[in-house]
Amino acid sequence: MLFLNVLLYQYALWHVFYICPNEIDGLFKLSGCCSVTSLVLVIKMGACVSKSKTKEQDSEQSGAEFTGANVHLITTTESWDQKMEEAKRDGKTVIANFSATWCGPCKMIAPLYRELSEQYTSLMFLVIDVDELTDFSTSWDIKATPTFFFLRDGQQIDKLVGANKPELQKKIISIVDSAPCQK
Repeated sequence: MLFLNVLLYQYALWHVFYICPNEIDGLFKLSGCCSVTSLVLVIKMGACVSKSKTKEQDSEQSGAEFTGANVHLITTTESWDQKMEEAKRDGKTVIANFSATWCGPCKMIAPLYRELSEQYTSLMFLVIDVDELTDFSTSWDIKATPTFFFLRDGQQIDKLVGANKPELQKKIISIVDSAPCQK
């Protein structure tokens, strides 16, 4: 399957659409994440793949599904830097969720992520749309969505790839339990 994807990728360098395999019944089965290497690459040859959305509609969808509670949407590298400085100043561990609006597992775990942000206010919860901040996401070597990075003082202390709810909760509890007591 990987060989087929590589061939499709090499063949489709001009007009490429990414379709989440979870949205194509029976084509691929992924457990908890949309892998970049497993994405189906479709060459634009007059076929309708999906209805186009404006950037504003896509941003609104991202904000509605992935943010809320204490989850902050990162839309620029400047806002990332600002939140990282804020977290460092306040002694908070950051959980950065690299997601995509088209990703089924990302949508599935978003309500839990919001709930955890309300429960663990000593942490900072961020969400980054990999399609909106492509270069930034690439610099983090995102290979699948969702990918969660756990950062303390700007340094990665843990990582979780996929929408594994029990594992996300376990990692957050571990981080909260290991955090130094604040006086």
